[in-house]
Amino acid sequence: MIMNVAPAIIVLGQNSVTVARKIISVLPGATLYGLEGRTSGVDVSFTNFGETLRELFVQGTPLIGICAAGILIRTLAPVLSDKRQEPPVLAVAEDGSAVVPLLGGLGGVNDLARRIAEALDVKPAITTTGDLRLGTTLLSPPPGYHLANPDDAKKFISDLLAGAQVKLEGIAPWLSDRKLPIDPKGDLTIKITERLVTPTANCLVYHPATIAIAISSIIYADETIALVQQLLADAALERASVAGIFAPIIAAADPAIHAVASALGVPARFFTPNQLESLLSQGYSPAQAAAIAATGKSPVTPSSSQIAIAIAPQPIDLNITGQPRGRLAIIGTGPGGSQWMSKEVKEILKSATDLVGYKTYLDLVGSLAAGKQRHESDNREEEARAKMALDLAASGRYVAVVSSGDPGIYAMATAVFEVCDRYAKPEWESIDIHVAPGISAMQAAAAAIGAPLGHDFCAISLSDILKPWSAIAQRITAAAQADFVIAFYNPVSKERTWQLAEARNILLRHRTPDTPVVLARNLGRPGQTVKAIALDQLAPAAADMRTIILVGSTKTRTIKRRDGNIWVYTPRRYT
Repeated sequence: MIMNVAPAIIVLGQNSVTVARKIISVLPGATLYGLEGRTSGVDVSFTNFGETLRELFVQGTPLIGICAAGILIRTLAPVLSDKRQEPPVLAVAEDGSAVVPLLGGLGGVNDLARRIAEALDVKPAITTTGDLRLGTTLLSPPPGYHLANPDDAKKFISDLLAGAQVKLEGIAPWLSDRKLPIDPKGDLTIKITERLVTPTANCLVYHPATIAIAISSIIYADETIALVQQLLADAALERASVAGIFAPIIAAADPAIHAVASALGVPARFFTPNQLESLLSQGYSPAQAAAIAATGKSPVTPSSSQIAIAIAPQPIDLNITGQPRGRLAIIGTGPGGSQWMSKEVKEILKSATDLVGYKTYLDLVGSLAAGKQRHESDNREEEARAKMALDLAASGRYVAVVSSGDPGIYAMATAVFEVCDRYAKPEWESIDIHVAPGISAMQAAAAAIGAPLGHDFCAISLSDILKPWSAIAQRITAAAQADFVIAFYNPVSKERTWQLAEARNILLRHRTPDTPVVLARNLGRPGQTVKAIALDQLAPAAADMRTIILVGSTKTRTIKRRDGNIWVYTPRRYT
């Protein structure tokens, strides 16, 4: 099946969501699109069905519409052009009783239909004659094989259906196990080879992904790309048969390695020292050891200290050969609701294999956590959580460390970098670490009541677990003297109740008792409350760890509205 892009599942009503979830169970990277106002618990809401569907189709996204086949056909008709470029399009009945492949025969639509039908426990409505009679779609080989001459396939299949016999040259279990009329003396030929050959009308050529290119070090990416291409040409090997770029894990952070992989359109995979130790002890160079580890065969290229090429007897399964470069994303979900979660964060959550975080924060992710490995921990176990995330990523996983608000503001981004700095384990050097920002609690609180952060402001955590109260008191005093608006994080916990009262007392030495104070609790979550009080009314009983407090400057003002609500803002001009 040729499908390199995760599918989009389109639903028009809430009744279809249950069927969509069953489909996602076998297509875990799929994105669920739902019609706004009629669906909930979806990944993306849309208002215009036609525009959304056509935009996804043009982008090459496989489409699974849980709706009538007719509406999909009529909607996509204006953008149909080249069937060789069409992504798979399927219609699924609302009750899951039918799976109908519509478009994308060359993109593996029938195989996709079979996977979905198996998940729904029904039989797919496949009507392709060649697929039914031959037991396979010659135009869309399975992963690990590339058809070199698809333009010749139509007549080739027609001849087979008309009674022609075919001889099979090379090893291809996916063909020999099917209903093909195989005869060693057949007039037609199917050739499976990683070698450079010239296809003909009577010969379909499939290139298996059996070639491993191993690189131990790179100085210049462009020169290495040219050298790899020359080595392939000298060995009469087909570029389409390259399965991947392989290297020792120590090279995983080298951007040039990934540049070579990108130039060849293949993934990069890496081996740990333990996986290469035995081969290195036998005198092989790191590149040769990586090539052998990937294929089980000796390199076919001349001895080189930097590059080696080897050929496996079967397509290389990249899921079990080496590991990808580990990725660690530290993400901010915003204060609560999914509407405050950035598109970048949602994409990371969809792609990640593992989610690490405090249970409450993982629960905020909702349906985006489906199919992921969850690693929950107590909110106070930040260092242990960071170590776990780094170790998971070092093993080749794509890990998302989930924080609420913004991960860089009193949250897990700092904890991860502290652990990296303090322990500096060599295996963490290979990890691609990325921080994805979120809307902070102080931003959300300010937006809910007006613009109290409209001029200079600062943030201070009232927790004295990681820093002494003397430092906190000093900062509150300095901020009050400088006339900053102050956002107080972590104001009160079960064990800490006096700090907020003491902070209020410090502020009252520099602010008037009627200074506006905003209390925002459970932002974006059930039970959200946002209110304004006077500074002299601020007491520990008014807050908890789910509360963010914004204390106005001497310039902060309130506007009372006729409906009884209050706006709070800080002017931009000091006059």
